Amino acid sequence: MPADPTPADPTPADPTRETGSATAIADDREFLDRADPYRRELLAHCYRMLGSIHDAEDLVQETYLRAWKSYERFEGRSSLRTWLYRIATNACLTAIDQRGNRPMPSGLGAPSDEPERPVVASPEVPWLEPAPDTVVAADAADPAAIVAARESTRLAFVAALQHLPAKQRVVLILRDVLKWRAAEVAEFLGTSTAAVNSALQRARERLEQDGPARDELVEPADPSARELLDRYAKAFEDADITALLELFKRDAVWEMPPFPEWFTGAETIVRLIIAQCAAEPGELRMLPAAANGQPAFGLYRRDGEGVHRPYQLQVIAITADGVAHVSAFFDTTLFPLFGLPENA
Repeated sequence: MPADPTPADPTPADPTRETGSATAIADDREFLDRADPYRRELLAHCYRMLGSIHDAEDLVQETYLRAWKSYERFEGRSSLRTWLYRIATNACLTAIDQRGNRPMPSGLGAPSDEPERPVVASPEVPWLEPAPDTVVAADAADPAAIVAARESTRLAFVAALQHLPAKQRVVLILRDVLKWRAAEVAEFLGTSTAAVNSALQRARERLEQDGPARDELVEPADPSARELLDRYAKAFEDADITALLELFKRDAVWEMPPFPEWFTGAETIVRLIIAQCAAEPGELRMLPAAANGQPAFGLYRRDGEGVHRPYQLQVIAITADGVAHVSAFFDTTLFPLFGLPENA
């Protein structure tokens, strides 16, 4: 984690600046006025690069601190937006080099066919993290921009990006997500247009292999999706295994970081829930959330004192045929990021 996050009330740290002078204060205000509108899209960019909302927030802080310190020397040869993206991307590349990629269990090997076997957590693995829609969703009135942003932050897409070499990841995000021209990306990376096009082709081919299935996901706002999600939450809260079995697609996927085991098939998933998360009616409680442009639930489990406490955060992909994929994150420190209460 960066050691020097941007101070809430920044004090000029560059010795070439005259601390407290009217010019420095005016420059600070100008910088904040011009740079702050890009904060949300830079956070989404860093999240796509890193697969961690915590790391992305730190890197955006670091980006703004570096940019603020260097603002006097910004010559305007590129737009301020491009300059900020350059700083953020370089910071992300350094972070990836130091910390590696963030996988999901389904990216590490074959699924398990023994759902009754005890699962063992692997906390040493830097797992992919979900991101709240309130943080990475497009801040735009254009419905097309909102849909595009949702697609580019879906959990399966961000997970697939983790399989790309860092430079290919940059090229694909800048070209296919942000829609930069090849010449712009080449100048940005200090390389040739031919090299950019070659990297993009390789990245697309790799993404085709490792990317999300082409299932037609039902939008969370669709009435049929809302009805299915209500039934899904009720089935968990009522401990109704029969209802759950009916809601999963036949080839549904269930994975649950930090456990490396993952499972496919509705019957296998239900066997897993019975074996690993057996609950009585009323023992579990589901509160709705939104993550990565997908519906989500904070799952709470009643403890010995009768209090429902955070247990797991489920991010769900649904199709017209039912629940297609559940990513159940056991990192309960994520709950506050999603506006979920301490207890339910």
